[in-house]
Amino acid sequence: MIYISHRGNIEGKSEKNENNPEYIMKAVDKGFDVEIDVWFKNNKFYLGHDSPIFKVDKEFICKEKFWCHAKNIEALSEMSKINCHYFWHQNDDYTITSKGYFWAYPGKKLSKNCICVLPEISNYRVMNCLGICSDFIMKYKNEINENINNG
Repeated sequence: MIYISHRGNIEGKSEKNENNPEYIMKAVDKGFDVEIDVWFKNNKFYLGHDSPIFKVDKEFICKEKFWCHAKNIEALSEMSKINCHYFWHQNDDYTITSKGYFWAYPGKKLSKNCICVLPEISNYRVMNCLGICSDFIMKYKNEINENINNG
């Protein structure tokens, strides 16, 4: 199972910290992958959900643990030129990441090669998927590990 922190969140939403590079790295340091929101503006990469806020370099977004969600067409175009893991989606049911993973919109049917996104939104029972992306990723990791240990 791949455990992906949504914007750096581990145990709930923290909108003031989301996409902050320091906050994201704390999630990575705890062993999680992280979905980050990436913008490209004025020949620079930025992180931020609704707008470009935190300036970062391309080496930062190319970290192995990152799943880069392109927030504008310029970011999508620039990320396609470098060695990072990226995808684009709006409200589509599924999208395919640059590494071939299926990114499923919250509440959509899952397959064994899907990433289940924000299961907490629809109280979705996570099963038969490759990974989970959540604001509460620690909870899901603990629950799944407990189920495995209890047989």
